[in-house]
Parts: sequence; C-alpha cells; structure tokens
Amino acid sequence: MKKLLRLLATPLFAAALVLTAFSGPARADVPQSDAELAAEWQTAWDTYRFYDSTPPPLPGSGRSRDKASISIEIDAPVEHVFAAYSDINHHIGMHSFLKRVVTHDDRSQAGTRTIDFTAIEEIPYQGTIVTSKTHAQQRIDHAGLRYETDTWSLPGVVTHQKIVFKELDNGKTEVTERLIFDADTSLIDFVVTNGVASHEQTQAALKQAIESGEL
Repeated sequence: MKKLLRLLATPLFAAALVLTAFSGPARADVPQSDAELAAEWQTAWDTYRFYDSTPPPLPGSGRSRDKASISIEIDAPVEHVFAAYSDINHHIGMHSFLKRVVTHDDRSQAGTRTIDFTAIEEIPYQGTIVTSKTHAQQRIDHAGLRYETDTWSLPGVVTHQKIVFKELDNGKTEVTERLIFDADTSLIDFVVTNGVASHEQTQAALKQAIESGEL
C-alpha cells in the first residue's frame, strides 16, 4: 500500500481518479478527440461548476473539505517566474505522467485571462495505460501577479488553487500556493496527502527549470 501511495503522488490529482479507474479490471483507454474532450469539459462545468456552491460541504453530504498552503523560493525575477509558472503548458515534462494539455477556450476581459482546459495524464498500471483527465479553468491576473485554478476530476474531486507571486528583496521570487480540496469524506485524507505531494513535486521541478534557464 505504501508503494502504491508513492506511485500515485502525481500532479493534477490523478491519484483520486486512479482509485476509480482501478476499481475494475485494468484496461487501455480509447483516445478522445479534442472536440470530445471539450464536450466533456462543458458537461463537467455545467454540472459541477468545479466548486461547491455552499462551502464547506453541508453536513450529511458525505463530502469534506481541507486546506493546505505550500511555498517555494525561486532565484529569478518575479515577472519571469510568473510568466513561466502560470503557463500550464510549461508543466508538461515536469513529471512523467502529464502528456498534454488541451485548451478549449482562451479569453481576456477586464485584465483577467481565463483559460478552459483539460489536462491529460497517462499512468502505467499492470502492463497497460490508464488515462486521467482533469478538467480545469484558470484565471490569470497579470497586474496582480497571481492566478486561480479550479479543477474537477473523477471521482468527484474538486480543487481550488490560488497561486501568488511575491518579489523578494534579494531578487528572488516567493511562490505561495493556497490549496482547497473537496472530496468524498472517505477519500479526503488520500486526496490531500497526494495533492500536496503533487504540487510540491511540480514546484520543485519548475524551480529547477526556471533557475537553469530551461524556462
């Protein structure tokens, strides 16, 4: 079990979806077209809006909410860190499972850029590949040097992320991620543990890529 938990400490909360995918026989998923993913994203958005309308989850709902905050310092100017870090496409290659990001809509209004997308992960399991899909909406505030991302993935895992970038006196940048997790009560501890580990892994990879000049 400990080995499985380590393997499932992957970004974008594939861990929670894998629990559902692995509840039946392992199988190879049929690839979906971008249009099919867009339709699935829209259905998820219309149904869940990627958040609970009355937070925290109501008593008796069978769902729970938990929070976490993680920070990292990156030795680069804040404008550069913000531009590199907030581009979800730069997260591809930061770990082995995230294979692509499908953008469904990209629009700007009143200083906020809103991006609707689906992140695709391919997770090896017992000789086959399980596909994990995370539907998300990202809202980037360039002037405020911050962005928010709401995500939804099976089995009903919702996350709320607020990422803030602060310029430090030594020319470095502090990146703070404030995370909120909503999930079935039976899954919440698993989701939080693996969600935080996933974000810490991505933070460390982005830090190395930015400081090395790769990004």
